[in-house]
Amino acid sequence: MANDKQPTTIKKYANRRLYNTGTSAYVTLEDLAEMVKKGEDFVVYDAKTGEEITRSVLTQIIFEQEGKNGQSLLPIAFLRQLIRFYGDSIQMLVPSYLEFTIDKLTSDQHKFREQFEAALGVSPLTAPTRQMFGSLEEQTRKNMALFSQALTMFSPFAAAKPAAEAEPSGAAGEGSGKADLDEMKRQLDEMQKRLEQLAPKE
Repeated sequence: MANDKQPTTIKKYANRRLYNTGTSAYVTLEDLAEMVKKGEDFVVYDAKTGEEITRSVLTQIIFEQEGKNGQSLLPIAFLRQLIRFYGDSIQMLVPSYLEFTIDKLTSDQHKFREQFEAALGVSPLTAPTRQMFGSLEEQTRKNMALFSQALTMFSPFAAAKPAAEAEPSGAAGEGSGKADLDEMKRQLDEMQKRLEQLAPKE
C-alpha cells in the first residue's frame, strides 16, 4: 500500500483497464472517483509508455459524473466559455484562477452548506434562499478581487502599466464581471423555477 506521503500509482493498460498498484487490483473510474472524494491522492501512468495521464483520467471521471442524472455541476454557459478560453491570450491565467476559486469555495463550503440546508428547510423561494445565493455572488466578487491583487503582486508587468491603460481594462473587466453575474442570476432564476415545480402544492 502507498504511504500517506506518496500518491498511489494507477496504471492504465491498452485495454483501458486501470490497475491500482497499492491494492494490487483492477479498478474502475467510479472507484477512482471515490478515492478522490475520500481525499486519497493518486497518479495515473500509461502502462506501455510510462507517460503520466492523470489529467485525462480525471477529465474522464468528470465526464462520467456529468452524465449521471441530477449530478451535473458544470453549467452549459460555463462550458462554452471554457472552450472559448482555449487558444486565447488569457488561457494561461484560467487554471490559476479556477484553482484559486475552488480553494476558496472548499474552505467556505461548511458555511454555504449550512445556508443551503437552512434555505431548503423553509421554502425554495423564501429569503434564506436568496440570501444564500447573494452570499455566493459576494464571494465570487471577493475571489475575483483577491485574484486580481495576487496577479498584480506577482506579475512583473502589472506595476509598469500606465494608469491610463489600466482604466479601459478595468472597465472591460467590470463589464465582463456584470455579464457573468447576469448569467449567474439567470441560471439561479431557472433553478428557482424548477424548485417551485418540485415543491409540494397546497
